[in-house]
Amino acid sequence: MVDKQVLETAKEHFGKVLEGQLERVENLKAEGDWTDYGAISPVVIGVLGGDGIGPTITEEAKNVLEYLLREQVDSGKVEFRTIDGLTIENRAEKLQAIPDDVLEEIRKCHVTLKGPTHTPEKGDGWPNIESANVAMRKALDLFANVRPVRIPKEKIDWIIFRENTEDMYAVGSQGINVTPDLAMDFRVITSQGSRRILQLAFDHARRTGKTKVTVVTKANVVKTTDGKFLDIAREVAEDYPDITWDGWYIDIMTAKLLDLERRHEFQVIALPNLYGDILSDEAGQIQGGVGTAGSANIGKQYGMFEAIHGSAPRMVREGRDIYADPSSVMRAGAMMLEHIGYSDLGSRLHKALDVCGQYERKVVMTGRSTGATGREFGEYVMATVQEADLESRWEQYSLT
Repeated sequence: MVDKQVLETAKEHFGKVLEGQLERVENLKAEGDWTDYGAISPVVIGVLGGDGIGPTITEEAKNVLEYLLREQVDSGKVEFRTIDGLTIENRAEKLQAIPDDVLEEIRKCHVTLKGPTHTPEKGDGWPNIESANVAMRKALDLFANVRPVRIPKEKIDWIIFRENTEDMYAVGSQGINVTPDLAMDFRVITSQGSRRILQLAFDHARRTGKTKVTVVTKANVVKTTDGKFLDIAREVAEDYPDITWDGWYIDIMTAKLLDLERRHEFQVIALPNLYGDILSDEAGQIQGGVGTAGSANIGKQYGMFEAIHGSAPRMVREGRDIYADPSSVMRAGAMMLEHIGYSDLGSRLHKALDVCGQYERKVVMTGRSTGATGREFGEYVMATVQEADLESRWEQYSLT
């Protein structure tokens, strides 16, 4: 027999979760316009080191960005700010995913470059606070997680548009142990949230000359929430008759990214949050490891750019943090340059990373003392960015 008090407690808990999400939907309906970075001076770039290997790899990315933007900094068009306090120690002490004073400083920046942060898991000794990434995405409404994967020699040029503020992660810390035997979490998909990420994906395809968008769900089983995402995709696609689209299920999609005969056919990929997290990590590994992959978290007002991997506490415990690969945060920095209007500089950094990480590989990262340090690789990228013949070298390599 069902314990009525247990049932009422669960209903009350779910009601509070539901109330918060209904309020969020109303806020989505009233969201404003996109930031025009060309009209802002200075554009303020916040730099957050994060946890574990974060400060080490973020410093290398910052060095390259400061070099590329030196003229803009000197003329007052761009300003860098270091923001401290987004550490697991400070977050745990204040029992906040992002301490209020840190969030206030982040809001003063137009974009941020962020190192990885530690997310507590059950049994690891830290309090059950929400992921700093998830909290920042919600606080700043960074609804689009954009992750490019480029392997020119294999004709792979994917860009993944992962919805960032909904799905399992939106209320991942608000689940309930109904009884000692029954645990439940919640999943959130809205029409507004689905539409804007899908429109961004189709817009990108049209703007960059892509011809195909692939929408990934598990709508054959998860019929209500994934079904809504797929229904909205059908509606959005009607506004883009010049772009073809197809739907894939997440399980077979993870397999097809490993299909050497077909994977180059994918171009733009759009999907809900959890599937996007899984698929983009797989894609990053195909590129050369998640340590090579950066991402953009984009909203209409703010942008946050970061690595796709975690803080690697094991590397720190073993004294290997100096061997952490900074490529991921540098890739994120290149995306940031493109986002704030410096596409040429962003392209130059992308190409330098291609040359250093995929083609020449004169400095090889292994994550251990058998390879280079992050500082040595950072110096390699810096020297490559400065070379006058970078464009021609990249073109020569990409054709072979």
